[in-house]
Amino acid sequence: MTEHDRYPDALIRRILTETRTIALVGASAKPERPSHGVMRFLQRQGYRVIPVNPGLAGQQLNGEKVYARIADIPERIDMVDIFRNSAHAGAASDEGVAAGARFIWMQLGVGDAAAAKRAEAAGRTVIMNRCPAIEIPRLGIAR
Repeated sequence: MTEHDRYPDALIRRILTETRTIALVGASAKPERPSHGVMRFLQRQGYRVIPVNPGLAGQQLNGEKVYARIADIPERIDMVDIFRNSAHAGAASDEGVAAGARFIWMQLGVGDAAAAKRAEAAGRTVIMNRCPAIEIPRLGIAR
């Protein structure tokens, strides 16, 4: 099991380099919300970012169809990026594992040790309390 207080730069770099498609759970249509800005940033970096938000399901957000659940996405997902509070992160993590996502990423301020343990037991890599939009420029990752 990974120590979730620190992550080696090599691990973060590997995840962000190997990831192509991201399910962004908690995506918002409001431009002032962090999830909206991070989605746009990741898209500009060349990632395919599929928004997940039951309240917006069926609508378009930043050029992508919004899905109610990860399970509704009809294609392979590499990473689940969770913009939900910690109390709801476990369900999103479990759904990502069930959908076959290799990486579970919980945003700044989000963590669920029990969900991380379940995901890691299923062979997934988990990152908590980090933001890919911060890590990508910090590590100089170019796509």
